[in-house]
Amino acid sequence: MVAQTAVIYPNVKLGNNVIIEDFCIIGSLFKDYNNEETIIGDNAIIRSHTVIYAGNTIGNNFQTGNKANIRELNKIGDNVSIGTLSIVEHHVIIEDNVRIHSNAFIPEFTLLKKGSWIGPKVCFTNAKYPLSQNVKNELIGATVEENAKIGANSTILPGVKIGKNSLVGAGSVVTKDIPQNQIFVGNPAKFLKNT
Repeated sequence: MVAQTAVIYPNVKLGNNVIIEDFCIIGSLFKDYNNEETIIGDNAIIRSHTVIYAGNTIGNNFQTGNKANIRELNKIGDNVSIGTLSIVEHHVIIEDNVRIHSNAFIPEFTLLKKGSWIGPKVCFTNAKYPLSQNVKNELIGATVEENAKIGANSTILPGVKIGKNSLVGAGSVVTKDIPQNQIFVGNPAKFLKNT
């Protein structure tokens, strides 16, 4: 079911049983990428005012909250949920069964592996030296390994790796890699205990 007020560009392929609510824009074109196909799998629910740019490949059982913004050229797996007012920039990989809560920011080159959980208002960064002369060529995204969880209002610095099954406590600032199966908390985040 596609609401009459939604805009679906010709470059979009929708799976079966997809619901697109009012005022969504799907397959939005952008400079230099006007021919990129957008694929959305079966049983998606795309809530009102969501914008999904061209060139995304999205699996089955995808959901957004209201006003989610998903930029171009991302790969998104099955059973992924992206919450209200969250932003996913371009060239992001989100694997199966990932949950991104509301108001999260996921910049370019971030990798969220299977089953990872991103709390509300989590902010990833990817520029070590913002506004430096060569910043666009030196962006480096964070990696969140399988089943890792990041608590609300945490900030993750560029290139940081959050280990498998680890937990970042709410409000933490993660400045270095976190090994698997550990809990880190604070600003800067420090080891608390094993999971």
